Amino acid sequence: MSRPIRIAIVGAGPAGIYAADALLKSDAAREPGVSIDLFERMPAPFGLIRYGVAPDHPRIKGIVTALHQVLDKPRIRLFGNIDYPGDLDLDDLHRFYDATVFATGATADRTLDIPGVGLDGSYGAADFVSWYDGHPDVPRTWPLEAEKVAVLGAGNVALDVARILAKTADELLSTEIPPNVHAGLRRNKALEVHVFGRRGPAQAKFSPMELRELDHSPTIEVIVAPEDIEYDDGSIAERRAAKHVDMVASTLENWAIRDVGDRPHRIHLHFFESPVEVIGADGRVSGLRTERTELDGTGNVRGTGRFTDWDVQAVYRAIGYYSDELPKLPFDPVSGTVPNEAGRVLAGDGSHQAATYVTGWIKRGPVGLIGHTKGDANETVTCLLADHTAGQLPGAAAPDPEAVVTHLRERGVRFTTWDGWQRLDAHERALGEAQGRERVKVVEREEMLRNSGA
Repeated sequence: MSRPIRIAIVGAGPAGIYAADALLKSDAAREPGVSIDLFERMPAPFGLIRYGVAPDHPRIKGIVTALHQVLDKPRIRLFGNIDYPGDLDLDDLHRFYDATVFATGATADRTLDIPGVGLDGSYGAADFVSWYDGHPDVPRTWPLEAEKVAVLGAGNVALDVARILAKTADELLSTEIPPNVHAGLRRNKALEVHVFGRRGPAQAKFSPMELRELDHSPTIEVIVAPEDIEYDDGSIAERRAAKHVDMVASTLENWAIRDVGDRPHRIHLHFFESPVEVIGADGRVSGLRTERTELDGTGNVRGTGRFTDWDVQAVYRAIGYYSDELPKLPFDPVSGTVPNEAGRVLAGDGSHQAATYVTGWIKRGPVGLIGHTKGDANETVTCLLADHTAGQLPGAAAPDPEAVVTHLRERGVRFTTWDGWQRLDAHERALGEAQGRERVKVVEREEMLRNSGA
């Protein structure tokens, strides 16, 4: 093949951008070269960083700087506001590109099968995160009437949800939150937030830094019960094997032995409590029932048959994300992933689906930190280029870079570009500058499109 290899990447979040970066750094990028188009359903790029990370995490959002440098390279084009498969389906992608990499992530909440989970006041954490991050496709308001709230889960998303619920709106005003989110949080009545983990401190999936950040707010008291600090042989082995596990456990231990202060909002971190029922009255959440668990020696837990009813008026499920099924690709509903072998999509008979690859959470499930997707991308790109070298890619029927642009325009698709993102970025920064803030995020899709020049 004398022309550059044409690659489509569906999803312009960290996973997709890391895959593009890996392609550009490969030997194939030198001869015959690679040409990459990223397709994103949002008008703006960066995926999880823009719409899945709490606004008061500037350190994590700093990753955008590195991602920006990748997208700024001339062999990459960005097409935003593109729906798969509505605007481009798999047949279209195979016609225009030699290979397609899906990096669509996971944005829905994993289900929790306990009674009462469908009551009013029972929410998925992903929906709440989308609201406070200004996602254009969710409602502009959020009910924040509960004074006592339960958050189910022992990971970073649970911490984010608890912290946003417990902080005052004015503490978040220095961030990029849009006006509707600030207005909503000003009406928030939450005073107590209870975070529940089914296992113990050594099994919590918190990052050490994110856990410590929970205690930085001058308005939030973080409380850990001394009786929840417990380890068995399996837990001790976990602490010895991983520094971050030991750091999390040590932080929780220090909080458990300190005196409780008088900050007005409180976050209680509970361990060894397994949710068994969301209690309701008149169709609304009125409490949460948990079963006390105990360690079994291996780091796992078993139920004790002792139950506690907690007085809460809202429950947020932060037990994991789940990926959307992608048309014309196989899907494992248990893991919420596309079956694959090192990134090569596997058809129903176990063979490789030609020229089709996955990376990120749609490949391995929603686990790990953002940086872990680099390893996914490198593995997938290595397989893709090996298939190319072996002559196993069928080749695009219409590889001219303008062919896909003509296709989208003929369909009347209104798409954004990298130049358009830079215009939107400048507009958001100008909105922020007027208020003494770094940026104010634009929420409405139409406004995003208009300011992107689409």
